[in-house]
Amino acid sequence: MRWTLKPKPAPQKIADFAEKLGVDLAISELLIQRGIDTFQAAKTFFRPSWSDLHDPFLMKDMNAAVTRIQSAIENKEQILIYGDYDVDGTSSVALMASYLDTKSTKVSAYIPDRYDEGYGVSYKGIDYASDNNFTLIIALDCGVKAIEKVAYAKSKGIDFIICDHHRPGKELPSAVAMLNPKQSDCNYPFKELCGCGIGFKLIQALASKDNQAVESLLSYLDLVATAIGADIVPIVGENRALAFLGLKVINSNPRPGFLAIMSQLKKEKLTMTDVIFNIAPRINAAGRMKHGNYAVGLMKETDLNNAKLAASEIEDFNTSRREADKLITREALEQIVNANETDNATTVVYQKDWHKGVIGIVASRLIETYYRPTLVFTKSGDYLTASARSVRGFDVYNALEKCSNLIEQYGGHMYAAGLTIRQENYLAFKSAFESEVSKTLPLQFKTPEIKIDSEINFESITPKFFRILKQFAPYGPQNLSPVFMTSKVNDTGYGKCVGEDQTHLRLTLTQNRSAKIAAIGFGLAARFSIIESKVPFRAVYSVDENEWNGRVSLQLKLKDLKL
Repeated sequence: MRWTLKPKPAPQKIADFAEKLGVDLAISELLIQRGIDTFQAAKTFFRPSWSDLHDPFLMKDMNAAVTRIQSAIENKEQILIYGDYDVDGTSSVALMASYLDTKSTKVSAYIPDRYDEGYGVSYKGIDYASDNNFTLIIALDCGVKAIEKVAYAKSKGIDFIICDHHRPGKELPSAVAMLNPKQSDCNYPFKELCGCGIGFKLIQALASKDNQAVESLLSYLDLVATAIGADIVPIVGENRALAFLGLKVINSNPRPGFLAIMSQLKKEKLTMTDVIFNIAPRINAAGRMKHGNYAVGLMKETDLNNAKLAASEIEDFNTSRREADKLITREALEQIVNANETDNATTVVYQKDWHKGVIGIVASRLIETYYRPTLVFTKSGDYLTASARSVRGFDVYNALEKCSNLIEQYGGHMYAAGLTIRQENYLAFKSAFESEVSKTLPLQFKTPEIKIDSEINFESITPKFFRILKQFAPYGPQNLSPVFMTSKVNDTGYGKCVGEDQTHLRLTLTQNRSAKIAAIGFGLAARFSIIESKVPFRAVYSVDENEWNGRVSLQLKLKDLKL
């Protein structure tokens, strides 16, 4: 692991800001590093509220979208809510359909079949709309590149409103409204909303036209918070407020679908980490293993007993997803070794029978072993389809753009993308992608990096320090859980490898004979030789709580150790 200590702000600035806020120097330093250096900025950061949300009508085309939906409701038109099959897409559809159900009886939801229709707007979906007399489609978390498909819908008398957060191409579909803050001519102040976040801005605009206060939309924010966490968008600015308020809903008045999952998990209170690693995979599993409609049904369900039945079904999908993920990862790793590609700049693997629903997860798993931009392909109809994942700091979307002459269709973000190619172009594409990444991947990006916020002593880790630290949550991109380094650390002599396969470390640490503090290092058993050497070492960690037999104590979650 490559350790990078973030630049330390000027000591006097840290001291002055600490005094102004009445906090420790370490807390002051963390805030300044995050660009929070005024009392008002700190107040906004620690107390996110409704006032942090922007006027939805600042978004380009919002007026046109609202006018068209109002017209559809007044004229009793059939409205189809169309979304992608992942968490962001299905939660967007659940949100928009639930809200419009309160205004019209002519609203239906549509999620494309991952295997039959593929990602995004499909001709089959448009034909379904045409056959069933829908005259307006509201597409969420997709559509920004559906130029031919929107034109096809138009030829059938169907209008489109698109709510998408993916990067627009040079040409846009001829939709009635394109709600996407990433458009170069959109002046909306916050550019990093997820698809569900843009959907929420649309219902906020619709509600305002009905003289509804934005606070009346609180019950929808559990969906928005889940999409924010699952889609790995920055948890700053407006996203931080939406995630903060949404987590409160999840923990105080969750919708039946979430309550059913929480009862399976035997958890009463969820953090954003719980949402990302427990709620989101289950919602995703529906679209991966069966159909995204199951996820939408769970999130829209109003009866708890029905929700429990739906959650149980989705749990079965999630179990199947885990088994497929494990098998395909093992096969992909064997393929890399057998092809002598362990030293490549990229990982590109393909097998025709790999489950399309889990190749994105497998790509992430492969990065854990071979830290480099990764694509996992499988066969999909007459084409090959892939999920792409990247390493920190490298824009895989740009790399795909450079190979676009060999790609039929692609879309996504800096760190995650999807693409489709012709089978005969696979080897040429693999070579071109390897060549492009080899030229553009900086040397330091080839080693996993731990970014360290601050070097502190163990004496700084007090209950008060941790109480304030907890208020930095919810965590996510651009507001990650603070990471600390402490030097001249010793184990008290009771350190050992633990876990079923002895791959984790459990230590009790001390610094300069200070108070002892417990530490757990998942997957760090290989570092036990450092402990055995009896030589002082450096530890990198985050601070957490451990609950055992009703007793709560502070503990360190180790990320790495070095002599």
